[in-house]
Amino acid sequence: MAIGTGSFLGGISRFLLSRFVQNQVISSFPYGTFVVNIIGCFIIGILYGLFEKDQLLSPEWRMFLTVGFCGGFTTFSTFAGENYSLLKDGNILYAAMYAATSVFLGIMAVWLGNLLIKLI
Repeated sequence: MAIGTGSFLGGISRFLLSRFVQNQVISSFPYGTFVVNIIGCFIIGILYGLFEKDQLLSPEWRMFLTVGFCGGFTTFSTFAGENYSLLKDGNILYAAMYAATSVFLGIMAVWLGNLLIKLI
């Protein structure tokens, strides 16, 4: 139940934030998903930092927040589908930029979130 509820809330949050971001720009680049995925990576870095630092939450709450909420909030399938669409439409440069920056910045966001908690 905890994972399902977290995923439900994360999915709704992803949809709303992604649509909001994408509506702010006119571009074939999928900024909405990009922003959501980087924010989700940062959040999970913060959560892992908190979990390592203190035994703040029960295992159920940890699963709710990481697997449930962050899993529902971020989306690899949408990321892959958008890259496919970019490639199919001949936007090879955008597809390469999207894939490379998403992976690099996602990993950096996890690291920065974790580092932030360690510095506090």
